Amino acid sequence: MKIEKHKVVAVSYELHVDDGENGKTFFEKVERDKPFYFLFGAGNTLPALEDALQSKVVGDTFEVFIDFENAYGDYDESKTAIIPKANFKENGKKNPQMLKVGKVIPMQDDQGNQLRGEITKIDYKGVHMDFNSPLAGLDLYFQGEVISIRDAEQEEIDHGHVHGPGGHHH
Repeated sequence: MKIEKHKVVAVSYELHVDDGENGKTFFEKVERDKPFYFLFGAGNTLPALEDALQSKVVGDTFEVFIDFENAYGDYDESKTAIIPKANFKENGKKNPQMLKVGKVIPMQDDQGNQLRGEITKIDYKGVHMDFNSPLAGLDLYFQGEVISIRDAEQEEIDHGHVHGPGGHHH
């Protein structure tokens, strides 16, 4: 079976990044026994990565370079914000475990869009948050292997993402 639209694909990979100043550095490794699953053609992963995987079969390896412009774009200062500490209360109480520098918190904007924000600083002004991707401004170097391919279920196609092992559960 080949990778094509409406296939659930699992890959393992090693990702190195380059900020343009310090050369390639290791970022993450996704192991064969806990691969990354995604619905091919649903827009859930980088188009350049999908292009590199198109028509591959289980056991094929891949290597792909994606420059920052075709990955997550430039770092954008406008995607930072200072949010009042009062917005981080749970049941009317302060949650000291939530407010820690480096913590990534799922949030929602005023239009209901899901965001992930990293706490970068906490001071008298409030909670400083960064909503940029951690990979913004970085060139990406993927090296990996196709672990499995299967037909997507109709519900997965309708929802636009993988269900079941390694995917989203309802």
